[in-house]
Amino acid sequence: MDRIKRLSYEVLDAHKSKFGEDFADNKKALDQISIIRSKGLKNEVAGYITKFIKKEIREEKAKQSRVSVTEVEETIEEVQQPEVQEETVSESTPEVSEEAPAETVVESATETNTEENSEEKTE
Repeated sequence: MDRIKRLSYEVLDAHKSKFGEDFADNKKALDQISIIRSKGLKNEVAGYITKFIKKEIREEKAKQSRVSVTEVEETIEEVQQPEVQEETVSESTPEVSEEAPAETVVESATETNTEENSEEKTE
């Protein structure tokens, strides 16, 4: 394993709560936690820690968004399933009940028209 990664993991295992997404803050935290005399080495370790923390946060957000999308899809499916069942039941019932009154209405309308026509002729 690379020296930078090894040092970064050792520091993160012991003091992960002190680090965040900001390079400058991580560099200051690294100064408080350890003694690194080489400016270049300190910058590389702080940079790797910053990159590692940002990656973890990004992966966590992606995981949360996948979970929330899955929950939303499940909720939509649950809402749609009862509607489909209700539509199937309601489709068969109205057809039967609508046919009988529709015929009756047509017949009574025809009878009314016939009666009106015969009244007009008699007058």
